[in-house]
Amino acid sequence: MVQSAILARITRSAVLEVLREDFVRTARAKGVSRRGALWGHVLRNALIPVITVMGLQFAELLAGTIVVESVFYLPGLGRLIFQSISNRDLIVVRNCVMLLAAMVVIVNFVVDLLYALIDPRVKASDI
Repeated sequence: MVQSAILARITRSAVLEVLREDFVRTARAKGVSRRGALWGHVLRNALIPVITVMGLQFAELLAGTIVVESVFYLPGLGRLIFQSISNRDLIVVRNCVMLLAAMVVIVNFVVDLLYALIDPRVKASDI
């Protein structure tokens, strides 16, 4: 719930910032409806910071699973890491941490690819 509230505030502030841009005023002057300008121009440009925050929140979600699975005694990767730390099984801890780090890297790579899809000004060479 906290993460969705943060995401909603970021989305709102990004949309309000993009609404003040000249290209939105130009689209409205050309006859694009308010809804059309919002969906076609504003939200597409406002998605860049929103997707960035979503990628960062994914890393927090992964870290939170360790705590939630340990507290509620749920089977999963978080409990495996916690039990491995308790048993001093360093090989399992190392491999789980590497898996979590790889997942974060993959999500950040996907976020970078989404930048190129959302904003045509971002080229593949800029990523």
